[in-house]
Amino acid sequence: MAELLHYLACVLVDYPDAVRVEEETEDDTVILRLSVRREDIGKVIGKQGRTARAIRNLLHAAAARYDQRVQLHFVDA
Repeated sequence: MAELLHYLACVLVDYPDAVRVEEETEDDTVILRLSVRREDIGKVIGKQGRTARAIRNLLHAAAARYDQRVQLHFVDA
């Protein structure tokens, strides 16, 4: 799932080289931390959080295939 998040973020931002994804697993929950440049944070969150919600929906669908849960956190770079 980290690869999926990395791909989606790289497509959205102006500086794809600065995209970092950290993955942590707790029980059946995968915690993903997305870090992008300060200039790009608005692009991955979107107006009223619509882009962030869409990314989370895609991650939830991918996690459901493996009977896992996923959480996405945006980290300030």
